[in-house]
Amino acid sequence: MLNKASTPAEKIVKVLGYIFMAVCLIVALFPIVWVIMSSFKSNKEIMANGLALPTSFAFTGYQEALKIAPILKFFGNSVIITCCSTCINVLSLAMAGYIFAKKRFRGREVLYAILSISLMIPMTSVLHPVYLIINKLGLYDTKAALVLVYSALSMPMSLMILRSTFEGIPTSLEEAAYVDGAGFVRTFFQIMLPCAKGGLASAAVLAFLDGWNEFTFALLLTSSDKARTLPLALSYFSSQFSFNYTAMFAAITIAVIPSIVLFAIFQEQVVSSMTAGSVKG
Repeated sequence: MLNKASTPAEKIVKVLGYIFMAVCLIVALFPIVWVIMSSFKSNKEIMANGLALPTSFAFTGYQEALKIAPILKFFGNSVIITCCSTCINVLSLAMAGYIFAKKRFRGREVLYAILSISLMIPMTSVLHPVYLIINKLGLYDTKAALVLVYSALSMPMSLMILRSTFEGIPTSLEEAAYVDGAGFVRTFFQIMLPCAKGGLASAAVLAFLDGWNEFTFALLLTSSDKARTLPLALSYFSSQFSFNYTAMFAAITIAVIPSIVLFAIFQEQVVSSMTAGSVKG
């Protein structure tokens, strides 16, 4: 049976839908494109017409940004801290997600609910306890402190993603591994983890973005350049150098481009993993 031709009303709705999506796309991309374009302008061009294209693509703003603030030092700190915390988060929550998905034990759902509900706890409410714990551990103003904190920040989201991922893996694969003589550890690392690579990628991307863009704990738990992260570099421009807009936009570009590129590369895994639970069964 052939599909009926679209009525004029349906065509109008479709056109309006495309217009709405185009407007949403422009609203989402305009600030990013504007900041990147402004980083190549001079202060005079920005003040004269903020929406105009740069007359020439000069890297003066980036050179000034590197002189004003230790951006490269902060960038390196961000890479080390975020990558380490992401690896710890994904590996530990993969183990937890596997247990919650495949094993049955008393209090499983209660414990999972307690861990998941931590997503609703305001971050500002744990600032003081975290500060006291880090001080007592002797980790204040160290990269290790931020690695520990960032590993825990994305715990609820990573746990939900990875539990859903492991639940979608057939139990027959696990049982076949046990029949072939594989132990628990070997089954987890050689059978279950490769099958959960989509969920692992999604959890890793979200944990990386949380750590890369985090500002509050980085400001609270550090006091010197040896452990401070890239978002803190922007504070240099919002105080002493607030009128050097070219350098400010250049610093913002350096800070946001890595996260944008990472999400663009792995967006398919993130979206598919986030929607997997809604279509299961």
